[in-house]
Amino acid sequence: MATERHREIERSFDVDPRTPLPPLHDEGGVVSVGQAVELALEATYFDTADLALARGGVTVRRRTGGTDEGWHLKLPRSGDSRTQLRVPLGRAVRTVPTRLTASVRALVRDRPLVPVVRVSTRRLEHALCDEAGAVLALVCDDQVRAEQLLTADQQLEWREWEVELVGGDEVLLDEIEERLRGAGAEPSAFASKLARALAGRLPPPRREPSVKSLKRGTAAVVVRAHLTEHIARLHRQDARVRLGKPGSIHKMRIEARRLRTALKTCRPLFLDGATDTVDDDLRWLGRALSDARDAQVLRERLRELVSDHPPELVMGPVGVLIDDELSAAEQVGRRKALAALEETRYFRLLDELDAFVLDLPVTDEGDMAARDVLRRLLRRDAKRLQRAVRHVRQVEDGDPRDAALHEARKKAKRLRYAAELAVPVLGKPSSKLASSAKDVQRVLGEHQDTVMSRTFLRENGARSYADGLNGFTLGRLHAIEEGRAGAARKDFHQAWEDMKISRVRKRLGR
Repeated sequence: MATERHREIERSFDVDPRTPLPPLHDEGGVVSVGQAVELALEATYFDTADLALARGGVTVRRRTGGTDEGWHLKLPRSGDSRTQLRVPLGRAVRTVPTRLTASVRALVRDRPLVPVVRVSTRRLEHALCDEAGAVLALVCDDQVRAEQLLTADQQLEWREWEVELVGGDEVLLDEIEERLRGAGAEPSAFASKLARALAGRLPPPRREPSVKSLKRGTAAVVVRAHLTEHIARLHRQDARVRLGKPGSIHKMRIEARRLRTALKTCRPLFLDGATDTVDDDLRWLGRALSDARDAQVLRERLRELVSDHPPELVMGPVGVLIDDELSAAEQVGRRKALAALEETRYFRLLDELDAFVLDLPVTDEGDMAARDVLRRLLRRDAKRLQRAVRHVRQVEDGDPRDAALHEARKKAKRLRYAAELAVPVLGKPSSKLASSAKDVQRVLGEHQDTVMSRTFLRENGARSYADGLNGFTLGRLHAIEEGRAGAARKDFHQAWEDMKISRVRKRLGR
């Protein structure tokens, strides 16, 4: 059976054990309430010894009883809703199915998942139905007993009401909540039964800084918020890469680059050497992810070139050559990426990132006002880009010019990412700078793509000739890409002129 995925919308309420459930048949289209169904639910929750999943708002459990018994993984809650994955029970009782752990590997890493809590629930389930008999919502009256398994026996007992939407909407959910609260219930102080069972063992959730606090905060506050956001995005792309989602390797590579760029731009704020190991490991990760993405981009570019070519000028199996060679390279690259995500070095990188943002190793400059510090850092990155562009104009055509343009592209990307980091503090000037740097990066990215494609076409053209095959079409494609490279260089000079680095400095202040 395949993994089932669905979005559940529910609210839970604390209630006194003696409080009767109020009548609900006249709420928001509810015409009838089905006869209560009694269920005995037994659930064992799994986590790492340090409760990494629970701290990340994730639950993994094996539950028996009820219509949805099986292994469940619930992702972090967003308002009233959360995504749940389910796979069948199977024979294993203490080994979490890998189909579930792939989604949370970035949290679990190389640590074992062990039973941490056992929850027994006696449930009375009431189906709220419309006039056609369709179920709008389920109201569950739960008597719960929870036992912590990592420490000396510790048990908790409580009663709660839980409302889960089935075919109804959130207006109905609001109306049911009003009725339940009128009977004496209060919204649960815990996000889940597991969170209540682990009360006292979990740190309070860290509040995200407000827009106002970022604007008025120190450089360290802004940098920590930025790193925290992109570490979370790296985790999400980790899960998507493992599940083979389209574009996931590229997006994960971008997040690794953004994190590395932030550390490089903000290096003056950190203690000497504090970022060296993380920087090296992020570079390693980016390289491990690059082969699959580079092959995919090149294959799509060349396939489009061939498809736009007049059929009478496509001589020989050019399309097959491109597909076979680059599809194989992409698959090899994907295997390399997946292997990297199982290496100890990768898991320790995730640990390093967590530790870094938890206790940011900042200098006195990190405790200064973000507005002043970020302006200064952006000016530094703008000067780096300016020097790289000056170097482009000084080197000779050919490979040296291509290498210089590629270096300028990397400096433009660094400036863009740094400007985006500063947007919450500096606002429109920083946003405009990011947009201008992105334009420069884009045209230089087009040029770099032609460098890659021309290398591929030249090498395969020479090989075709040596094998006695017709390399005519490969040569024509190479000439087209040469023309595109020239156009990209012109576009770059225009984008650079439009950017006007002197105006950028003026906006940021001298």
